Amino acid sequence: MENAIVDLREALRERLAIIHDEKSRRDETAHLARLESVSEKIDKLEAALPRPIDPQLAHYLKRRSYDKALEFLERSCSGGL
Repeated sequence: MENAIVDLREALRERLAIIHDEKSRRDETAHLARLESVSEKIDKLEAALPRPIDPQLAHYLKRRSYDKALEFLERSCSGGL
């Protein structure tokens, strides 16, 4: 389970980095393709998480509140899910 959570956390961080990458945003098509790719990765990692998923994390992921999901994972990693 730990690897799945670590991978998901890294994918969520990657998404934030893409969003804040001003150079990437200059090429809108490439930028959107990068965002789509990381979003697909997040979806796959979410599907691979062992069940049951914490209800709050599941809510954030379902609603695509990825900033909140990352915040939740970062707070929870020290205490486990």
